[in-house]
Amino acid sequence: MKRALVLFAHGARAASWAAPFERLRDGLREQLPGTPVTLAFLELMEPRLPEAVAAQVADGVDDVTVVPVFLGKGGHLLRDLPALAEQIRAAHPGLRLQLAGAIGEDPGVQAAMRDYCVRSLGVS
Repeated sequence: MKRALVLFAHGARAASWAAPFERLRDGLREQLPGTPVTLAFLELMEPRLPEAVAAQVADGVDDVTVVPVFLGKGGHLLRDLPALAEQIRAAHPGLRLQLAGAIGEDPGVQAAMRDYCVRSLGVS
């Protein structure tokens, strides 16, 4: 089984908006050598999620975990992502596709954000 990780972000008109997500992707690539890690977008930027997963499948991946790099679970994760997942599963019947929760809802991520907010006040 060849596994891959796809970070799923919203996308924006300004190319600079993607920089933090690109750094996250690059750091994960260093941390997970041998595991393909890509970044995909819902809209406004490329590649879109179906194309990113198709590229992974073309490279022999048969197990993809999609991590939404969204702070919370709104309409895009409640409606758009499940619809995209259905489309991807239909296009790649042998693929194991897993959807993680919104990254911002993870307790560890919440703790890191709290720490950042406290540090921004200059309080230790």
